[in-house]
Amino acid sequence: MALYSAAAAVLAGLERGEGGLKSLVYNSGFPHVRQLYALVSETLRYASVLEKLLDGAALLQAEKKLPPQLAKVLVYDLLFGKGLKCGGRWKALARRHRARLEAELARMKVRHKVSRNEDLLAPEEAVSPLASQVPRYVRVNTLKTCVDDVIDFFKRQGYTYLGKAANMEELKALSGKKFLLDLHLPELLVFPSQTDLHDNLLYTSGHIILQDKASCLPAFLLSPVAGSHVIDACAAPGNKTSHLAAILKNKGQIFAFDVDPKRVATMNTLLTRAGVTGCQLVQQDFLTVDPRDPKYSRVTHILLDPSCSGSGMVTRGPGQEAAPSAERLQALAGFQRRVLSHALSFPALRRLVYSTCSLHQEENEDVVQAVLQEWGSAFRLVTAFPSWPCRGLVAFSGAESCLRASPAETLTHGFFMAVLERCREEAAAPSSLPAAAMENPQPGERMEPGAAPKKRKKKKQRVK
Repeated sequence: MALYSAAAAVLAGLERGEGGLKSLVYNSGFPHVRQLYALVSETLRYASVLEKLLDGAALLQAEKKLPPQLAKVLVYDLLFGKGLKCGGRWKALARRHRARLEAELARMKVRHKVSRNEDLLAPEEAVSPLASQVPRYVRVNTLKTCVDDVIDFFKRQGYTYLGKAANMEELKALSGKKFLLDLHLPELLVFPSQTDLHDNLLYTSGHIILQDKASCLPAFLLSPVAGSHVIDACAAPGNKTSHLAAILKNKGQIFAFDVDPKRVATMNTLLTRAGVTGCQLVQQDFLTVDPRDPKYSRVTHILLDPSCSGSGMVTRGPGQEAAPSAERLQALAGFQRRVLSHALSFPALRRLVYSTCSLHQEENEDVVQAVLQEWGSAFRLVTAFPSWPCRGLVAFSGAESCLRASPAETLTHGFFMAVLERCREEAAAPSSLPAAAMENPQPGERMEPGAAPKKRKKKKQRVK
């Protein structure tokens, strides 16, 4: 019942105006935030249909102790989802009324002259074309397994592996139980959009991470070598942190910051399941961290993904937050400039990735330009991942070195990334490509900058 109770609590919070969908989900304390987000989003999408069903079947009149938000979640999963997964009295209650609910649903379809559940939705409630074209991305957690073993596992589950994708069109064409190896990231598998793997053994055991491709890029671009000291400045819920740990092979030290205790608890659960070690979770506002503290004297890499408008996130229902006002954007951009400048003040820093899930220039190119001007010639913008098709807006000279992502162009959520490196003559110039961003990486293969290719070794535990 934990999932349904958490979803009902988020719905109640939305009705009371306590925050937006994303903030309420991430502050819920529920360990599987993506699963919770998906359930709440879909319940919201069917909200008008669910309300009519509850009225027609008189469910709330018959069950006076059943909270209406919980009723919506239960009825959604019973009739439109994949069936009730919980036990206990609420499941028994919903099943007791199943015949009446199904009969009311059938009457609604007859009245509207439709045969599919989806056709009951108003046009604005239907899944957007953008949401439906973004595939399900699955990052193989190389701390616990390897790409080949995960591929073999899915094949044994009846999935058909189509090999490495050659272009975006192959990702668009995925359907049924087919999957590909991503054409850009060597440890990323791609499944059709509606694939649900939250109950899959590989996910629940931490062997795979359900993470959008754009969200995988920041750690991939930062690419610290094993043994490095790294800061993840705004780390929760922890997917990027676990990716950093995998790149480091759990060798080195990660300092992961977040100010909210519930988000830190969520992150701890995720990182433990992923097998992450050598990571110190710190409940602290990153802006209050002293860069001169001796414990951070060896930090050479920082991943900075600060709070933003979230305008690039593709949702599958009506739970989207309103477009931010100009005042809100300016306030966010002011915070982002402060936190980026603060990150650059760590004395041993050599490489930093700044990323947002925003589409707005004010939070992206404008922030990078302002901070680069503030720091003069101390840092430079790196032309990272030249083969990536979507570049920064031409807001200033060199902005094309930045990366953007979007549903239309890259089949991902909307994202922005910039790679900054310290200009220091005595240091060897780092490669402008991340360690893994070779043009034709093989499954599971990584290369250190300037190193010859190494043969991938299958050394992690076999998935059974």
